[in-house]
Amino acid sequence: MAAALTAAVSLPSSKSTSLTTRNSIVISERITYNKGSLSYRNGSSGGSMFLCVRAQVTTETEVQAPAKAVKHSKKQEEGVVVNKFKPKDPYTGRCLLNSKITGDDAPGETWHMVFSTEGEVPYREGQSIGVIPDGVDKNGKPHKLRLYSIASSAIGDFGDSKTVSLCVKRLIYTNDQGEIVKGVCSNFLCDLKPGAEVKITGPVGKEMLMPKDPNATIIMLATGTGIAPFRSFLWKMFFEKHDGYQFNGLAWLFLGVPTSSSLLYKEEFEKMKEKYPDNFRLDFAVSREQTNANGEKMYIQTRMAEYAEELWEILKKDNTYVYMCGLKGMEKGIDDIMVSLAAKDGIDWIDYKKQMKKGEQWNVEVY
Repeated sequence: MAAALTAAVSLPSSKSTSLTTRNSIVISERITYNKGSLSYRNGSSGGSMFLCVRAQVTTETEVQAPAKAVKHSKKQEEGVVVNKFKPKDPYTGRCLLNSKITGDDAPGETWHMVFSTEGEVPYREGQSIGVIPDGVDKNGKPHKLRLYSIASSAIGDFGDSKTVSLCVKRLIYTNDQGEIVKGVCSNFLCDLKPGAEVKITGPVGKEMLMPKDPNATIIMLATGTGIAPFRSFLWKMFFEKHDGYQFNGLAWLFLGVPTSSSLLYKEEFEKMKEKYPDNFRLDFAVSREQTNANGEKMYIQTRMAEYAEELWEILKKDNTYVYMCGLKGMEKGIDDIMVSLAAKDGIDWIDYKKQMKKGEQWNVEVY
């Protein structure tokens, strides 16, 4: 900031031996005097001469950047570890268990596997790890890592905080040339035998962490192996005891699969529902075997549509959290359900969903 200042200073006559100040001005800012800014004029009959000083005042005010607002997450983020192990220096664990969890007539194989970590890969429910498969690619370079959602709670399937579990579907398909193609990492994992080594990176991710609020309503939407993070959630909620956490809210799981022989962890979830009927709701959508009242295939969004009005009322609550994991297409199907319901209340669903995302209440991990 610059300002012009005119100061009148009284100079003594030639007979005077001291300098007397007519006007005393104290300025804390720096004053810069411009060349040629001094001029003299005769004073009044008293014989004094006045010096008019024209000065440029430059205010040098130190502008502090506004303090960055501290974000207080609604999720269980305290102490979360990310990227402890990187691709160049992965952790080497061992396969302890590897079991196929889909029926023989299911369209594709899905396996549940448990790896040892000896507590060296500290993860939270909702995070992922990377796996680097053995071998090299067509260029002779080591394979790149693939990320997988963790399917076990933070203390692991054995409850000793020394293991991590994955839920992996074996990828095999026929390309346009009629050749059978096998996914490198999924087949490596599904073929692992107990005792085999596996290179692990991570853990990574904060998007799918559980909410802090033990009284929250948590809606979980999964297709296929997208069930992995929700198995980790539900084990913590209903199969484990924690000193600092006791879930008292409502967990509602929608799981979509093509056939009943593809239903993953069905017995576990049904046991939870039996034990905690007031806190856990469970709905399956089996697309090749079930239809709705209109004869349409029962996809996850089709099943949700049966509860559309109830779900909309739940979504309007401040402590409702939605988590979605699996195939990308299901999010659009859910949007189609909610647009008209929200419009009845004068609410634009897309804008409302954006606000939920901003508030960490709409969390998506799709592929």
